Amino acid sequence: MARHAEYQYLDLIQHVLEKGDRRIDRTDVGTLSIFGAMMRFDLSDGTFPVYTTKRVFWKTAVKEMLWFLKGETNIQSLLRENVRIWTDWPLDKYRKATGDEVSQEDFEARVLADDEFALKWGDLGPVYGKQWRRWVDADGNEHDQVASVIRTLKTNPSSRRMLFHAWNVGELDRMALSPCHMTYQFHVSGLGDAMTSGHGSKPQLNLLVGQRSCDLGLGNPFNIAQEAALVHMVAQQVDMTPGELVWVGGDTHLYLNHIDLANTLLSREPRPFPKLRLLKRPDTIDGYSIDDFEVSGYDPHPAIDAPVAV
Repeated sequence: MARHAEYQYLDLIQHVLEKGDRRIDRTDVGTLSIFGAMMRFDLSDGTFPVYTTKRVFWKTAVKEMLWFLKGETNIQSLLRENVRIWTDWPLDKYRKATGDEVSQEDFEARVLADDEFALKWGDLGPVYGKQWRRWVDADGNEHDQVASVIRTLKTNPSSRRMLFHAWNVGELDRMALSPCHMTYQFHVSGLGDAMTSGHGSKPQLNLLVGQRSCDLGLGNPFNIAQEAALVHMVAQQVDMTPGELVWVGGDTHLYLNHIDLANTLLSREPRPFPKLRLLKRPDTIDGYSIDDFEVSGYDPHPAIDAPVAV
């Protein structure tokens, strides 16, 4: 019997605990860090790699991916979906700029109720969605990287140039947070089989994600789930089947205040991954909503609370 794919995650945590370089980071919380990691997840049978050693709120992760795909950069639209994972950064900026120690709840309520306030204080700068869908070149032309990849997948699926990324050097200083998951490169396998089988078999769509900085405790479970959801969506849009998700990490770390979380995860045995089915096929990649995702068989261990480092 094949070893459960989630052990890749648990083994990585164990390796960081044992071999990680202790260092002070941008947040002043401190981390244990290694450099260079890889995990692979087979999605071909509908598997949705949502970790089971703690409950992962996969709907929140997918909603964030849908927000990226729509090119959004303001937390107001996320808050309307009851997603609060980006509030810490604009809230911190607001408090430092104004001296107003407003609560997160009151800040979010004001962003939701006041469009002018949201425009000034809820925007994160040119983060992921802006770069994915509206990258501006030196001549002022906008480039929709995601649409370009989908177009190439349909017309030249053997291309080695099917990727999009968010590391726009000229705009990094205007982003609330520099991109962590930076490069998304697509690859199609089984093209020859699809051409010669005569039985309507479809090619498989694979995705490699390069992540420069990975928070193993909180960020990675979200990243893997939302990246797998992206493979399913893009595959549906280009009439392929999901293949493999390959994740590659650069600075891969555990925050020092996540050590208890890590030890709890390592004490638990993974359970079967759930399955994902898309209930409809929108006209475009940015037409999906959370209601289009049907996830079955998710039975995780209990959630574990841990602080976010800002």
